[in-house]
Amino acid sequence: MTATPTQLSHVDDEQQPRMVDVGAKAITRRTAQASARVTFPAEVAARLHQAGYVTPKGAVLTVAQIAGVMGAKATPQLIPLCHPLSIDRCDVSIRMEGVHALIDCTVSCNGRTGVEMEALTGASIAALTIYDMCKAMSHEIVINEVRLVGKSGGKQDFNTTEIA
Repeated sequence: MTATPTQLSHVDDEQQPRMVDVGAKAITRRTAQASARVTFPAEVAARLHQAGYVTPKGAVLTVAQIAGVMGAKATPQLIPLCHPLSIDRCDVSIRMEGVHALIDCTVSCNGRTGVEMEALTGASIAALTIYDMCKAMSHEIVINEVRLVGKSGGKQDFNTTEIA
């Protein structure tokens, strides 16, 4: 069933939720990239930089990177109608730029459905982990700009020109 403007892909004719049947789709190489931004108050960013991005909870960026990979792999358990996928690759990179932690998550697999939700979940979980590890310093940390940056290998490729 293909979604039309008045018909959603994850609901049946009776408007009940359903997992999309992808059984007839061809297996192709699918990749998606998502990003997120964590913004710190200036004094928190300065303290993190001085401490080498280590808090009493550990190495913030390293732990967030691992959490992002774990989040991408756990997507079908977190998003009810996502298909379980055999992920071949999940790269999470985090860089500090001023008062911002910029997160990129790229996920790939050979499958019948895309990995957009896995990439978005990986970026989101990395951002939430940064918040968790730094919240003792401030509750004014902001997570924003979680978005799909690009995808390839499915029915329609997508790439944004603005990368975080």
